[in-house]
Amino acid sequence: MIYDLFSLGWHSFQQLCLTITRETLGQTVEAFLDSSDAGKDGAFTGTWQPAKREALSGRFVIQCKFTSKRDKTLTPSDVADDVEKARKLVQSGRCDSYVLMTNAGLSGVGKEEIETLFKEAGVKTFLCFGSTWICQQINEHKRLRMLVPRIYGLGDLSQIIDERVYDQAKALLASLSEDLAKVVLTSAYRRAAEALDRHGFVLLVGEPAAGKTTIASMLSIGALDQWAASTLKLDTPEKVVDHWNPLDPSQFFWIDDAFGVTQYEAFLVRGWNHALPMVRTMLGKGAKIVMTSRDYIYNRARNDLKEGAFPLLRESQVVIDVRDLTLEEKEQILYNHMKLGRQERPFRTAIKPYLPLIAGHSRFVPEMARRLGDPVFTQGLELSRHALNAFVEKQERFLQEVLQGLDEDSKAALALIYMRDNALESPVALEESELEAIERLGSSRGGCVAALESLKGSLVQHVIEDGSAIWRFKHPTVGDAYAGLLIKSPELLGIFVHGSSLEKMLGQITCGDVGLERAVVVPKALFDLVLKRLDQTSDTSRYKTPALADWHSRSRIDDFLASRCSKDFLVQYIAGHPDVVVRVSSPGLFLDTVSEVGLAVRLHKLGLLPEEHRAAFVTKVAAYAIDGDDLYAIESARIQSVFTEEELEDFWGRIRSELVPNLANVRRNWEFNCSSNERADEYLEPLLGWFSTLKEKCADDSELVEVIDREISLGRDWIAESLADDPRNERPKRTFGDVEAMTDLPLTARSIFDDVDE
Repeated sequence: MIYDLFSLGWHSFQQLCLTITRETLGQTVEAFLDSSDAGKDGAFTGTWQPAKREALSGRFVIQCKFTSKRDKTLTPSDVADDVEKARKLVQSGRCDSYVLMTNAGLSGVGKEEIETLFKEAGVKTFLCFGSTWICQQINEHKRLRMLVPRIYGLGDLSQIIDERVYDQAKALLASLSEDLAKVVLTSAYRRAAEALDRHGFVLLVGEPAAGKTTIASMLSIGALDQWAASTLKLDTPEKVVDHWNPLDPSQFFWIDDAFGVTQYEAFLVRGWNHALPMVRTMLGKGAKIVMTSRDYIYNRARNDLKEGAFPLLRESQVVIDVRDLTLEEKEQILYNHMKLGRQERPFRTAIKPYLPLIAGHSRFVPEMARRLGDPVFTQGLELSRHALNAFVEKQERFLQEVLQGLDEDSKAALALIYMRDNALESPVALEESELEAIERLGSSRGGCVAALESLKGSLVQHVIEDGSAIWRFKHPTVGDAYAGLLIKSPELLGIFVHGSSLEKMLGQITCGDVGLERAVVVPKALFDLVLKRLDQTSDTSRYKTPALADWHSRSRIDDFLASRCSKDFLVQYIAGHPDVVVRVSSPGLFLDTVSEVGLAVRLHKLGLLPEEHRAAFVTKVAAYAIDGDDLYAIESARIQSVFTEEELEDFWGRIRSELVPNLANVRRNWEFNCSSNERADEYLEPLLGWFSTLKEKCADDSELVEVIDREISLGRDWIAESLADDPRNERPKRTFGDVEAMTDLPLTARSIFDDVDE
């Protein structure tokens, strides 16, 4: 297996060599500044006992010789300067053994001649490792590949990892195929791997384009490579629960954009609240889970997530902000994208003096490096300090200008992907409304297909997911930029609202400005069109029955009305749908997941819930709590905001006088209703969580606290007894191991960008 070591660059190759020395040869190596290394890139003192060789001891010097010429074979003349430096090191007593590592080829005769030169200089033992040996180490050591994840992009992936898991890896990394060799192991990656080792779970949070998906993908491929784990990339909590196999403890789940792709999605958070007890069980059985979320979406989701049901979300060790990049990491990311990108050599030479400035910019993110490495994004860009600073500082505006400069077919192709919510099936088959939309944009189906092919690799990508071919934006920020264009063009926005499917549209627009970040704000002039679209029937093909499709459609519309609509729009909607206030006034059980609750709270806040329906809502949720059927009202400040002061005071009085004395019966009823296919701990956890909240509310009454404590204890006992005969798989000891910075080099006087244009 041969790896493309020539594309690494001098800095990365030096890191790789020292990592190999530390990881596969077991030596703790000290690295040196390249400008004052006195002829040594690394050194150590001690004993070295290579496999099947005699033990070597003394002072060792390590030197790395990198070449970007693919057909280069190392010759004696290439090491003349190194021989003289080695002679001085020997004379000063600082070199007994000399280790030379190179990515160049080594012939048998050449290696012997080089060894003779170093021994004549006084070196007692000379070891020389060429590209073949280095590739062999990479191929034989899975952990080494994880420590230097770029390796996965420097060779044939089907040969690097086990054939059984190759198809999984290919699907997982389809969106990163050409960027795989540009990956940099950052501190966020190391902390994420540590979180997976300790907790089995990590949530990667960061701004758009900060590298969350890249880190998640490298963790996933590492799990595939090291453990042959069954790795699944899913997008909803329901799919995670459905795909979990208790008999397969090695499953690895990757959930990208867990709480919404570009905007917060309340229905996803409700789904996670329902699934979190199961997630705890999955982690206990050995599954590992990686989630990602944009920072502004996670900040909103935190308000609605039931962290009590999943305490890990409170742990700083598992919620990792990926923006925390060191200057060296930024420089390496930028170097990789420039060196391995699509820019011609003259461009790389011209921009080279400004690359340190770009990497040091406060707004630098990994996606910015990819754009600079692609001519599509830099056409007409002036290569000056001022222009490049503006390119990074105002990256969203520049991306919009790129989209505005596209031909009509390309704009229409991007519109189709956006209307399909970043998932356009291939081959492209369009509905009548979509055909009408792209025709109004001056394009056709054939023109869009041709444009998609020309945009592939820069603005769009063609991937295989769940056995289906899909066109997606190359990066979600392309969708963000397109949304910005929609906002600026009422005509374009009207085409979008008319042409999009209802399901996709509900997650992308707001009717009026409700303060939702990254949303497409529909003005009042288009409210009638949106109202017409909301009355369209839902697509039943995704669901087992029409009734289930209707329920899902109603829930999505409720979420849309509750979180994405201004008062003016809601007034118009209620005028045409007066039954909605009746329906939300009588929500069903599982108040933390039903959509009617959020809409009732929103309508009340805006003064749109008539008094009789507000009172009916209060009566209903209070009865659920007092009867012990659903105690969510005692912990939900949002529900309690619908109560009047008098109603709230009466509610707490009845909780103390009616519910608490009846807690034993409530607990026993819950236990009795637990079905045989439900785990006792997952089933009873919500009730015990409510009991704990109730205990806090009654902290001023020791007698009530004693009653509640007793019922919590009895509930725990019931769980323990129920699980006593339940066979529990031991959590397998699958860890990434210590992934602290094994290759951190001192700050170098030589610029990492020195050979970026070679």
